Amino acid sequence: MGKSYRLEICANSVASALAAQEGGADRIEFCQNLEMGGTTPSSGQIWLTRAALKIGLHVLIRPRAGDFLYSDLEFQEMKADIMFCKEAKCDGVVIGLLDVEGRVDIARTSELVELAQPMQVTFHRAFDVSRDPLEALEAIIACGCRRLLTSGMENTALAGAGLIKKLVTQAAGRIEIMPGSGINETNIAQIAGLTGAQAFHSSAKVAMVSGMRYTNEAVEGMGGTVWLSSKEKIRQMADILESL
Repeated sequence: MGKSYRLEICANSVASALAAQEGGADRIEFCQNLEMGGTTPSSGQIWLTRAALKIGLHVLIRPRAGDFLYSDLEFQEMKADIMFCKEAKCDGVVIGLLDVEGRVDIARTSELVELAQPMQVTFHRAFDVSRDPLEALEAIIACGCRRLLTSGMENTALAGAGLIKKLVTQAAGRIEIMPGSGINETNIAQIAGLTGAQAFHSSAKVAMVSGMRYTNEAVEGMGGTVWLSSKEKIRQMADILESL
């Protein structure tokens, strides 16, 4: 009998991906530049992580930070990255595209879903800045996406739990609704109870102390905090979900 709940970890490095696996996560969303909301990781990172992981590997396809209205050139880049992920035998990709009016870009999303087959496709938190959540959900389902990552159109999934519960009800099993943003070992059980969701997304990140002995304080923005997913935090969340 399979687990009732699933835990996805947003991993920003090969080391974080390995920590997710060791901590008991079911899959990872793999990205880099987490501090900017995440962008597509390098080909080298993807190859190394695929070779190291036994759990699901789902790669973020986002060519840049900022909004989710992409140029034709950026769209071509997204397609190329999806083809690479397919070649690397990833389990899925994570996308999100909106049009100028803040609605789901159905034509382009459908094209990417088709291109990604047989990989799974998750629609990410671009949903949370769309015009109408219930309309957007139906569009995402129609495009063939396997799951939706959402904070319920709030800064955190706990704040957006009310809408997430409505989305779970409306989805009625047609798509997996996965709360994400601000989920940790202190609130994951509460969010599960409030939303009725069965999959949860967390970065479980902690700040790592730099190993540098020398720094030049006169130069800003170079160096600084390094974030890594915590195996201990992940294990706590996995154990909590196992006990529910």
